[in-house]
Amino acid sequence: IVRGILMSPKRVEEGIAPGTSAAMKRHDTPKRKQEMWVMYKKQNSGSRFLMISTWRYPGVSRAGKKIPIPNEIREELGL
Repeated sequence: IVRGILMSPKRVEEGIAPGTSAAMKRHDTPKRKQEMWVMYKKQNSGSRFLMISTWRYPGVSRAGKKIPIPNEIREELGL
């Protein structure tokens, strides 16, 4: 599933960590709507990726909308 998201994402946005991107692909079932996300960093050698995190988002997120991150978490991450 993760490789499929990286190779043919439905949407790609800027990741929350510096220099990263986040790719999304819908993974709906008849009972629920959800998105599968992968945060990655592109390596120097062309088509290689460094996968940082994966997660499921229940529902449908808005395209291009910044993810609200609490100030305590921003300070902890150094953002």
